[in-house]
Amino acid sequence: MSLGKDYAGQECSMAGALEVVGERWTLLVVRDALYGVRRYNDFLAHLGIPRAVLASRLQALTAEGILEKRRYQESPPRDEYVITERGIALWPVLRSLGRWKREQYGETQLRFFRHADCGTELGSYGECPACGYVVPVADVLMDPGPGLDPDPADPVGRALLKPRRLLQPIESDPV
Repeated sequence: MSLGKDYAGQECSMAGALEVVGERWTLLVVRDALYGVRRYNDFLAHLGIPRAVLASRLQALTAEGILEKRRYQESPPRDEYVITERGIALWPVLRSLGRWKREQYGETQLRFFRHADCGTELGSYGECPACGYVVPVADVLMDPGPGLDPDPADPVGRALLKPRRLLQPIESDPV
């Protein structure tokens, strides 16, 4: 039996969620949007994704209300993709997937996520152990970890070598 293209007939919230974000590149685009990537060329450079696939994913994420397309330049017209509250709500999923991979496969930590107010590393559920509450995404500080490539080839990768708050727009340096 071949794998279908959707989850028709599945009475399951997870199947419905996978219809929206289950494609191979989709969660990586959302991850980068949480990291502050907004511009097409920055997504392209950082992800190494084929242009047609990126265009399709951005269009689908915009249609689902996970990203919002905003014009940032009129001449020539250029748009950026800003993550919405619906997209921000995927943060715990992405964080959990990354943590699961690291813990189950013994990988070196690529990034640390800390509470920006006190510097404490977040717990398993995004909570600050020192302050005792789940930290809003905008108050999460991302620091590079020991497993991160210290000399990435793309400008977004270089921008992400510095500590930064999630959702803060990336200002990548030119190649």
